[in-house]
Amino acid sequence: MNDSLLDTVRRYVETDADGQAQTPVPGLTTIRSTAPSGLVYAIPRPLVCLVLQGSKQVVMGTRIVSCRAGDSLLITADVPTVSQVTVASIAAPYLSLVLDLDPAVIADLAVEMPMEPDAGRVAVHAQPTDAEVADAALRLMRLLDRPAAVPVLHVQLVRELHYWLLVGRHGAAIRRLGGPDGHFRRVARAVAMLRTGFAQPLRVDRLAQAAGMSPSSFHHHFRGVTSLSPLQFQKQLRLIEARRLLRSEGLSASSAAFAVGYESVSQFTREYGRLFGLPPVQDTLTQRRAHR
Repeated sequence: MNDSLLDTVRRYVETDADGQAQTPVPGLTTIRSTAPSGLVYAIPRPLVCLVLQGSKQVVMGTRIVSCRAGDSLLITADVPTVSQVTVASIAAPYLSLVLDLDPAVIADLAVEMPMEPDAGRVAVHAQPTDAEVADAALRLMRLLDRPAAVPVLHVQLVRELHYWLLVGRHGAAIRRLGGPDGHFRRVARAVAMLRTGFAQPLRVDRLAQAAGMSPSSFHHHFRGVTSLSPLQFQKQLRLIEARRLLRSEGLSASSAAFAVGYESVSQFTREYGRLFGLPPVQDTLTQRRAHR
C-alpha cells in the first residue's frame, strides 16, 4: 500500500468524528474508527474499499472475508452484509477509502478492454491493493486540496481509477457490472427501484417489467444476484433504515415502523429482533449504553 495515500487520508479525516464521511468527489467516502465497532448491517451498492489502516471483517451469508491494511474489499452486487471493524485504536484508527463503482464507466472502458467476465458468483472479494489503484486514489485525494479543481478534474481521475481496477486483481469480477444487457444489470434496475421505494407496497410485476423479465425469471435471477427474494430484500432495507431512524433520529419503535412501511408494529418488532438479535427498544438502549 502506498504510505502517502494513508498519510493523505489521515490528514483529511483527522478532525472528523468516527464514521463515514462523503468527500467532495461524488461516490468517494472515507471511513474512520478509533475503536473496534459493533456489527453493521447493510445492503451496500457495488463498491471497492481500500483499507489503509486497521482491519475489518465482512460476513455475507456463511462467507467471512477479513481485510487488513493494504487490502481492497470488493463488493460487486447489492448483497446483505454484516461488517465490523476489528482492529482500531485512538493511536492508530481504522481508516479506509470507499469508491462506489459506476457501471456506466465500467461498460465504457470494457469496450476497449477485451477481458473475460468472472464466471463465479461470489459477490465479496478481498485482494491486496494494486499499486496503480493506490496511486490513482492518492492523486484523487490530493485533488481535494484544490477545491476549484475538483469539478474539472475528478471525472477523469475516477475513470482512471476504474481502469486500474479493471486491469488489476479485481478486474474479472468487476467487469460483469458493465454488461449492457446481462441479468446482473437487469436486476440492478429493479434494485434501484426497491432502494428508492422500499416503504411502498411491493409490486413484483413492476420490478420484473423494469428488469425486462417474466415474474418467474425475475425471481430466479434476483435471488441469484442478491441472495434474497425481492420481498426479503425489501424487508432488510426497511429494517436497516428503521434501525438508523431509531439510533440517529431518536424515533420511537412505532414511528420508525410506520416510516419504513410497516402496518403492524408487532410484526415489525418480531422481524427486527430476528435480524438484529434484539427487539427495537432494547437494541437502541444497548447502543446508547455502549456510547456513554
